[in-house]
This record gives sequence, structure tokens and C-alpha cells, in this order.
Amino acid sequence: MADNANLDYLGLDKIETAYWNLNPSDLIEDTIINEQGLLTDTGALAVDTGEFTGRSPKDRFIVEDDITREAVWWGDINLKFDSAKFDALQEKMIKYFEAKEVYVRDAYVGADEKYQLKLRLVSEYPWSSLFAYNMFLRPDLEALKNFSPEWHILNAPGFMADPKVDGTRQHNFAIINFTKKTILIGGTGYTGEIKKGMFSVMNFVLPHVHNVLPMHCSANTGEDGDTAIFFGLSGTGKTTLSSDPKRRLIGDDEHGWYGNTVFNFEGGCYAKTIDLSKDKEPQIYNAIKFGALLENIGFNEDTSTVNYEDVSITQNTRVSYPIQHIDNIMVPSKGDNPKNIFFLTADAFGVLPPISKLTRGQAMYHFISGYTAKVAGTEEGINEPQTAFSACFGSPFLPLHPTKYAEMLGNKMDESGVTVWLINTGWSGGEYGVGERIKLKYTRAMITAALTGALDSVDFNTHPVFGLSMPSSCPEVPTTILNPRDTWKNKSRYDAKAIELSEKFINNFEEYASEANEEIMNAAPKIAVA
Repeated sequence: MADNANLDYLGLDKIETAYWNLNPSDLIEDTIINEQGLLTDTGALAVDTGEFTGRSPKDRFIVEDDITREAVWWGDINLKFDSAKFDALQEKMIKYFEAKEVYVRDAYVGADEKYQLKLRLVSEYPWSSLFAYNMFLRPDLEALKNFSPEWHILNAPGFMADPKVDGTRQHNFAIINFTKKTILIGGTGYTGEIKKGMFSVMNFVLPHVHNVLPMHCSANTGEDGDTAIFFGLSGTGKTTLSSDPKRRLIGDDEHGWYGNTVFNFEGGCYAKTIDLSKDKEPQIYNAIKFGALLENIGFNEDTSTVNYEDVSITQNTRVSYPIQHIDNIMVPSKGDNPKNIFFLTADAFGVLPPISKLTRGQAMYHFISGYTAKVAGTEEGINEPQTAFSACFGSPFLPLHPTKYAEMLGNKMDESGVTVWLINTGWSGGEYGVGERIKLKYTRAMITAALTGALDSVDFNTHPVFGLSMPSSCPEVPTTILNPRDTWKNKSRYDAKAIELSEKFINNFEEYASEANEEIMNAAPKIAVA
């Protein structure tokens, strides 16, 4: 289907052709004809995103205007952009599209119709449109006939900004304008900018306008309709632990929570593929078939077989695919009030308990902290464990102050009666290099015990530094590992390490303390060991 009349309202009246809502087969064919990608032996399309193989946080801006001036949490995360500069840059991008073919994709963001945004993406490359097809919700043919978008994204990887003229930091940019409801993305082919641009929009609109809590998390539901939510940074096991053959997947990355409903923002999954194997991640592995889009991967020599261990382009190798590529999903992608929330952390210091129950104040505190640890070998220059904090487990996408989201979580706990657990998937018996990583089967057993209510009747002990409630027993888990101090041979060494980690928490929280209420501040760890 080719038609350019309906883009005149955007000023795109001089493009050569606009291809509207092409199916994946046509987008894949155009990508291959344009020599921008090739098919793997599983039928998936593989592309190279070019100069950028990940998001560029320092080049992501929000236009400062009457809507955002007092509401946005300005700083290193949310960089201000001038409104007039935005208008001028948009005109330059429109000029860039002249005499070019463009790919138009109409989509929904949000599986709940009450809070759904209608999006129109105009992209330079066909595989960018395929990414949007995979990741956003797909209107049916009847809905497309009268589709009226609320938000627009202009996406031109080949367009380079002039920082001296355009007000950007360098030639690439991703700029959100909440007044014009438009996102400009240029100078980068990394598709994640499209996905996370709209996630940032939802993170502003839902709480600021509708009092809906947006969450950077995965979610699933059990046979009895009990919803569970999993928060966690990279390396904590979020994808692995939320993938449960006995539970149906609601979504793997972005959700909203209002009233008695949790709903997915997306219509697909965007998964890391580094070291992917059928044994470790069967759902992701089997989803990489025709229609899936692989980014920046390598191949076995002289074959079209993907080598998932190849990181010659980047460690951030990715795949996007429609959620229907996975079995055992919720249709539509919604669930009831969550009964359990899990904060996942890979504590390489060996301090935190493998499972602990959080109070309301502790839940808000640890939500704002968003802690995990990086270990030696994960990044160049890291020779010993280092703390990693990301507010609300997704600080790069938070237009509002993190305490806003945390207080909403506290209110949701009151309304729903949900139990919040802190799960340490990291080390026990010593820090990284001394102790051992907690066995996955034990972590699964602890989560199962929480989900089934098996921990409701057990006694709990209090961690002397972090104040966390640790169960004294758990089915199918050795009692000896439930209190982390008991697993260390050198108890004084553990005490010192616990104080060291608590200081890192407290120092990190200084950035948020001025906006945090007394309940949150009282949940901070205590330096003195009882």
C-alpha cells in the first residue's frame, strides 16, 4: 500500500512514497533489497544498527515548556531542550525526508484502552518499522481505516544534526516534546531509542495526568489469576525468573498499574541475546524465527547461523519479536492486582539475604535505590564488585522525580495488600571471588514459596544493618543460607562488608533525600551493627 496524502499535515508533502503499515514480509523484503540486512537460518532478519549499538543517554532531551517546566525532574537524566530549537530541527528533518521513501507504522502503546496512546512512526528504514511492528500493539485492519494518532515519532538514522546550530550535544539525538506530542530521533539507527522514547512518554503522562503507576518490570499471572511483578536491573535474572511454564506472561519490560489492573505497554519483547542458548532461555531462543529482528549479532564462519557468543560488534546484542512468538501468554496483556512484587538484585558483596520481606517504607526506599552490583569482567576496568543504582529500576526513563513513583507504589501497597520481597540472586558465603552465587534452584524455590503463601506462617528474623525481615525457613531451601551472616566463615568480615554496603546505599540516596518523606528515610540501613 503506497500513499503520501495523509502525511501532508506533518509537512511531509514532498516525499517520494509513503508505505503504510506494511506487513513483516514486505518490510523484511525491502530491508534485504536495500542491502541493510539478511536472513538467518531460523528465518529472523539480522541488521547492523551502525554507529550506535545502544541508547545514548547524554543525547536524550525533553523540551522545556509550560507543560514540563515545573513537572520534570531536570538534571543529568532529563536534559532541557529549547522549544524554538526543536521546531527548527523538525523542519530540517522534514526537509531531509524530501524525495525519499518513508515507512509509516500506526500502533498502540498500552494494552488497556483507558490509558492507551495512539502512535504514528514515520521512519527512514524499513527495519525500524519492523521493530515498531514487533514492539508496539498492532491495530487490526478495521482500526487502521480511521486511525487518528495522538503521538508522532520522526525517525531518521541518516539525518545528522549540527550541534552548533541545532542545540544538540552531537550529531545524534532523541528529543521529546510533550506539547507537540512528537519525538524526533536522528543520527542513530539503534531501535531502542524508539521503544524507550515512548516509555518515557508513558512515565510522564500516566502518573502526572492519570495517577497510574508506570513500571519498568516484567509481569506474569498464575492459574488462579494471581499477578506477580518482577523488577531488576541487567544481570539480576528478571527474564529468567519471570519466565515460568506454570504462569502466563503479561509482558517482559513495561507495565502500568491502576485500580485492580496491571497492563502491558507493549506488544512484543526486546531481549538481550548475548550467550543465548536453548537450555538457558528456551522461550527467547525459540521466538527467534521469521518476523523477529536481530541487531548487531555475529555468525558462525561462512554460515547464516547466529553465534550468540560473538560480541565483536557489541555486548548489547538484541532481538525484538511479537509477544505471540512466545507460548503461554495473557491475551489481552493484562492481569489483576499483584499479590507479590519482587525486587531482584545480584549483590556481589554477599551481604543481602537471598529473600526478605519489605515494609511499606523499605519498599519505597529500595524502589528508589534500585540496587544491584557489577562484578569483575563485566566491563573494562572493573576488577572488584561495584555498586550500581538506578532509581525505580529505570532512572534513564523517569521524567518525574523518583519519589513520585515511590509514593505511588506505597499507596498501591495500601490499596492492594501486595507483599514486596527483596530477592538477592547474587553471592552468599562471601563477596564475589570468595563466596558462591546463590543457586538458581534455591531462588526459584523461594519465589515459589512467596507466590504460594508458604512463607506466611514462618518466623522472621531482622537483619541488623538493613532491617530486612528474613524467613527462618523456606521449603526446598537450606535454612543455613537464609541469614547471610551465617554463611560467612569470618563474621567480623561480614559485619564490615555490611557496613560498607550500607554506606553506599546512604551515599547514593543523598540525591533523593530532600524530596523523600520521613517513612522512606526511616527505612535506610543503619550503620551500627547490633
